[in-house]
Amino acid sequence: MATKPQASNHSAAVNSDTKMHALSQYIEQHHNQRLTLQLLASHVNMSPSHLQKRFSKAMGMSPKKYQEAYRLKHFKRALKAGHSVTDAVYEAGYESSSRIYEKLDTHIGMTPGNYRIGGSNESISYAADQTPIGKVMIAATDRGICFLQFGSSKRELLAQLKIEFPNANYSAMPENARLAFNGWMQTLNSFITGKSQQLDLPLDIHGTAFQRMVWDYLTSIPSGTLQSYTQVAQGIGKPAAARAVASACANNKIAIAIPCHRVIRGDGSLAGYKWGIKRKQHLIALEQQ
Repeated sequence: MATKPQASNHSAAVNSDTKMHALSQYIEQHHNQRLTLQLLASHVNMSPSHLQKRFSKAMGMSPKKYQEAYRLKHFKRALKAGHSVTDAVYEAGYESSSRIYEKLDTHIGMTPGNYRIGGSNESISYAADQTPIGKVMIAATDRGICFLQFGSSKRELLAQLKIEFPNANYSAMPENARLAFNGWMQTLNSFITGKSQQLDLPLDIHGTAFQRMVWDYLTSIPSGTLQSYTQVAQGIGKPAAARAVASACANNKIAIAIPCHRVIRGDGSLAGYKWGIKRKQHLIALEQQ
């Protein structure tokens, strides 16, 4: 008798998650419209407060943030396709160009106009240094770190950086920014050597709506805990998107701070890691100590 309520509760939870997945698709299809919480709640026959709670649990973010993420995805796609900033603003559903500058500048790491032309005139400074697990390069805009990757040489890392923003203005980290860079390196090395359990760095993250959803979720995985690509897909409310999760991990531009090393294959094997399996093994062992 005691198992029946549990089964019923499980069924109700599954049904609620299914509703939230369907609602996320509705938001995607109507991302350029004004979607109030009350309107969305009416769409699924829930109270606004209950919807907010259920949607956030199922999708990893509120309905409003989900819509913003999807708007951003279409805005960036329109810019990359060569549309003017004005056209892209209204196609994505923003009421004015001022709102895109206010809300999205920090998400794409540069002004919309510069993003449209591959980072033209955007200033990105970089510096490389040695860590206990190899050469690292950190690059930053005036908003924070947009690139943290490991490689065999400074030349290789700089080439990878330029793939991201082919038309940006690159320069070695200026002297007036060296103090900040040295602080970042101290924080990074303290984490890598196990002296600190926190990696608190100022980040300038940019990616598609789905990538950001995955990356946000990865930061919620407790240190020392591993999840499979399928578990991450389920965690973000996209249970059929395990391969897309793997792709998002592969496209991570900020190592360790966005902890894709905590994701493994369903069979328990470490799978690929763009900065090398040995580094992944080191990070996993470090966090599990």
